[in-house]
Amino acid sequence: MCPSRLVLEHVTSRWGVLVLIALRERSYRFSELRRRVGGVSEKMLTQTLQTLERDGFVHRDAKPVIPPRVDYSLTDLGEEAADRIADLARWTDARVPAVQEARARYDEARREAAARSSQ
Repeated sequence: MCPSRLVLEHVTSRWGVLVLIALRERSYRFSELRRRVGGVSEKMLTQTLQTLERDGFVHRDAKPVIPPRVDYSLTDLGEEAADRIADLARWTDARVPAVQEARARYDEARREAAARSSQ
């Protein structure tokens, strides 16, 4: 597999996108980030953060205090990726009506074709 495809997979995964966009706002502790992203399990968020950290998009800052405090933030590379992902997310939000219309046309055409073939 081409290395760029793997990176693309990581930043455009369901949770990768949401984590990158959330971290554009500010740094978060794990539990805060989990609430901010919403719907992600602890295991999936942990895996996503580890993957994004390994790829150089996320910085994990573990403070030697009791109880332990870990903050997650974007690296410069992460900020660059998050900006591009956010642009795509804004475009997607703006184009949802067009997509819904296209789906409705497609579904109607399929229903009509199925009805014709069953006659």
